[in-house]
Amino acid sequence: MIQIDDTIVSFDFFDKQFCCDLAVCKGICCVEGDSGAPLEKEELEELEQVLPLIWNDLPEKSKKIIKNQGVSYVDVEGDLVTSIVDGKECVFAYKDEKGFCKCAIEKAWKEGKTFFRKPISCHLYPARLTKYARFTAVNFHSWNICKCANLLGEKEKLPAYKFLKEAFVRKFGDAWYEQLEMAADVYYAEKSSSR
Repeated sequence: MIQIDDTIVSFDFFDKQFCCDLAVCKGICCVEGDSGAPLEKEELEELEQVLPLIWNDLPEKSKKIIKNQGVSYVDVEGDLVTSIVDGKECVFAYKDEKGFCKCAIEKAWKEGKTFFRKPISCHLYPARLTKYARFTAVNFHSWNICKCANLLGEKEKLPAYKFLKEAFVRKFGDAWYEQLEMAADVYYAEKSSSR
C-alpha cells in the first residue's frame, strides 16, 4: 500500500484491470447487495435537492419507499446508505429502454439538470473507502457481478486507477491523483526491474 496525504491506497489499483461493461452486466450493481449505496452525510442534502428533478424517472415502488422512509436509512452495520426496494434495488435506479438498470441522478446530471452526479461511493466503485481515526483506507473491492468489468479491463489493458481517474479526482482532487500516477510509475518500474 502507499500513503498519499491522509489516505492509504492499495496496490490492487495498479495490479488489477477494470472497466465497467454495461452491455454485459446491465447495471446489476444498482440492484444487488445487502444494503443501499454508502452515503456521506453531506450527500443527504444533495439527494433531497435532486429528488424533484428525478421524481418522474423513478419507478412507483421507489416513490413509495421514499415517501415512507426517505432517501436513506442506517443499515445493520450502522452505515448511512440509500434506501432500497424489496431489500435490494436502489430507490434511484430505473430501467432504460434496453432494460438496463441505471441511475436517475446520473441521468439528470448528464442532462445538465444538476451538478450532483451521484453518490461518491457509486462513482468510486470498485474503490471502497474505510475511515479510521488518522487515515482513510482506499481498497479495491472484488464483486462476482463485476467479473465482466475485470475481463473488459484486461482486454483494454486499463488499470483500475486509470478507470477511476474522474472519480478519484472528484473525491480527493487533482494533486492527489497526480501523486497516485507518480506512485504507479514507480511501482511499475520497480516491478519490471525485479523480473
